[in-house]
Amino acid sequence: MLTIEKNKSLAPYTTMKIGAAAEFFALVGSREDLSEAIAWARDHKKPLWVLGGGSNVLIAKKIKGLVIKNEIKGKEIIKQDKDYAFVEAKSGELWSKFVNFTVERGLSGLENLFLIYGTVGAAPIQNIGAYGVELKDSFYHLRAVDLKTGHEKIFARSDCRFGYRDSIFKRRLKNKYFIYSVTMRLKKSPAFNLGYAPLREKLQEKGLTHPEQRDIIDAIQEIRHSKLPNPVVLPNAGSFFKNAFISRAHFRELQKKYPTIPSWPEGRTKMKIPAGWLIEAVGLKGRKFGPVRMYEKQALILVHDGRADVKQVLALVRKVKAAVKRKFAIDLEEEVNII
Repeated sequence: MLTIEKNKSLAPYTTMKIGAAAEFFALVGSREDLSEAIAWARDHKKPLWVLGGGSNVLIAKKIKGLVIKNEIKGKEIIKQDKDYAFVEAKSGELWSKFVNFTVERGLSGLENLFLIYGTVGAAPIQNIGAYGVELKDSFYHLRAVDLKTGHEKIFARSDCRFGYRDSIFKRRLKNKYFIYSVTMRLKKSPAFNLGYAPLREKLQEKGLTHPEQRDIIDAIQEIRHSKLPNPVVLPNAGSFFKNAFISRAHFRELQKKYPTIPSWPEGRTKMKIPAGWLIEAVGLKGRKFGPVRMYEKQALILVHDGRADVKQVLALVRKVKAAVKRKFAIDLEEEVNII
């Protein structure tokens, strides 16, 4: 039996630990709970909202309707062939636990995505990525449930329209589907991506010229712990801004003024500029504005000391965007979903 609460604060369910309330709220732990929630919303003419791990979201105002917190869990290898294993995880599973599950079975493809906060269900929405790897690289398909009809649909990789920290579920199908499970196609033999320089350098520093999968996991854990704040200790929502993509002509103009500006080619016409560098270059890395700041070890991450409110967070977001726009003529885009 689904339990529905009224005027429930959502702050404890997010890694920012701040935010508004939900008009109605329920924990969903099974397919039956989900069907009941969809029916309740339909009968009461209320919109449905899905909350996963709460790690990439800022809830800025009260949510009208029913917010369902996804607690549907389970993971298994559903089929195998000579080269690949197909591993399905329910959407309420923590992403890092799922990665561990695959690593423990010697399956390759997700090791670079270890220690990303959030749930399996949120991963394809964001097309999460780290250390030169994105979710889409090993994605097979997902099962999703229409939040109005309750009907289930399978989305193949091409259906999801993955982009940089983007998918169809952040755009045309935003708030239209509940992602129920995700299936990844993983290699049964080692095939590691060591193209990301800091990861490669960390492995070299440890004397690992032919690393094993667990070596990569350990190296990533060391890198992340040295740069990224633990949200349990210092509330944050992960990387707050996306890296910027600008035209090559724009980049050449910036390079004349800032010869050391870091960049990576993106296709034939664009260059990618790290947002953390831009934020540091405008002097906002580590600078405090009351209880909020851009983290001193990684300028991409907005943190607070536990006393902040939504207005203070949004004020700093506006300040960062305005400063980067003024100095570099670049419009930063939020990676965090602001509701």
